[in-house]
Amino acid sequence: MAGEGSAATDDANLSSLVSSASLVLVGSLFGSFSKLFEQVLLGNVLSDSAWNAFSIAFPMMMFSTTIALVGFNQGIPRFMSRFHDDRDVRGVWVTGLVIAGGAALAIASGIVILRGPVRRVFFNPDTPILVPVLFATAIPLVVGLRVAVGAIRGHENTIYRTYAYDLLYNGLRVGLLLALLFGLGLGVFAAGYAYIIAAGVAFVVAHVFLNRLLPLRGLFRTHAGALLRFSAPLVIASAVSSMLSQIDKLMLGALASAPNAAGVYNYGYPLAAGLPVILSVFGFLYMPLASRLDNDSNREEVDRVYKVTTKWIYIAAFPLFLTFVAFPGDVVAIVFSETDPRSATVLAILSIGFFMSAANGRCQDTLSAFGYTTYILAVNTVTAVLNIALNLVMIPTYGVVGAAVASAVSFFVLNATAMLVLWRTTGIAPFSKWTVRAFLVLPLGLFPPALVLSDVITLSVITLPVFGILAGLAAVTLVAVTGCLQPEDEVPIDLVEQRLGVRIPLIRRYIPSGTQRIDRDR
Repeated sequence: MAGEGSAATDDANLSSLVSSASLVLVGSLFGSFSKLFEQVLLGNVLSDSAWNAFSIAFPMMMFSTTIALVGFNQGIPRFMSRFHDDRDVRGVWVTGLVIAGGAALAIASGIVILRGPVRRVFFNPDTPILVPVLFATAIPLVVGLRVAVGAIRGHENTIYRTYAYDLLYNGLRVGLLLALLFGLGLGVFAAGYAYIIAAGVAFVVAHVFLNRLLPLRGLFRTHAGALLRFSAPLVIASAVSSMLSQIDKLMLGALASAPNAAGVYNYGYPLAAGLPVILSVFGFLYMPLASRLDNDSNREEVDRVYKVTTKWIYIAAFPLFLTFVAFPGDVVAIVFSETDPRSATVLAILSIGFFMSAANGRCQDTLSAFGYTTYILAVNTVTAVLNIALNLVMIPTYGVVGAAVASAVSFFVLNATAMLVLWRTTGIAPFSKWTVRAFLVLPLGLFPPALVLSDVITLSVITLPVFGILAGLAAVTLVAVTGCLQPEDEVPIDLVEQRLGVRIPLIRRYIPSGTQRIDRDR
């Protein structure tokens, strides 16, 4: 009976993670689509010079936001999930708001005060001085919003996060961008104003939602020392993550000899960035769940969830990865009306790096949940040095292609090293016989025909989604008939059937028995 109870609890943890992932997937897809729409809109409407200015100002804002958060985006949910007294939980939120908010104000003030030198180093000479000022002003508001979202995450609540961040923040920002861009003709300034207003409104709404989970007024115990000791190593970890996704554009602005290099690079980057979204789908609830299981001395369940979700991430992301690598020029031309071959090469290279990185699973979240932030610090420090060195060497010679190679290599090294550290310290790794089989079967089975097809046809706005759907069906069929499925795979299938109200034919005959189904009436 005890074994049955433990199995039921394990299935409940996995089902909870998948249910959360499905909701976060909807929000993440909307958020990613809104960001992509924003990039596509600006890339098609702005002049080359204005698009280049946005391509530098936006990563400047995001990198500064990451530094200002001082790792609290991981520390807040981790500590909240371990405390039971409202005074302690409230104190974690207060600590994050005061320290991260203060850091954000300091960084934003520094950029505004030094706006002249900032423009001279990173931007084209004709860039208006208001561009870095606007994006700097948004930094404290975005940081405050991220603190609130981290606190909501600590309560393992996905609904409020989806409403406040994915839907409101992203949706309002796009609406404002359209109004300011076409209604008032503000050009690149429209993006800066849209980020300021949307972040401010979402900051307020997120705290209204948080107040429903935890009364924000009341006594509190800050635990600032413990939170800082845990989160401080994550500052570099978070900075490296942001660096890998943002600093290449800043260094292109400073080092590339070709004009508007950051803009050319940014035609390929936002498309490839869709691949890590699949990885992040499970991340919102995974870290606090893993932390809670570790606190209950149940690392075997963490290992099981880690292995299964890594395989799901790999299978879910593979059709998009296949499309981006086999047809990069067609994708860039369809989305941005851009035919520069450098942008297509950037998309293909970054897609390979992002996908190989995602194939390592939520390794850094697992290390963080176990409290191994020193290891995260070491891994990220080495990767940061590697990334900067590669960019310094490759950008002057190879331009945007060199920046893409530097980022792809750094992303892979980062998560591959973190995965090896996790395996050596805890014995937890993403590899099971089903996972390894899927890792081999999909590329060997689908890449050869896709590459042959890419030499024969050119995708259009109509045939691109058709190819993506066919690639997805082919991937699912291939993993089913080659024995890549395991008992736990019935969990997401049950959930999909519940949400769609249909029964997926044939697939269960390829799933080994041994799992309990989700109660369909739940």
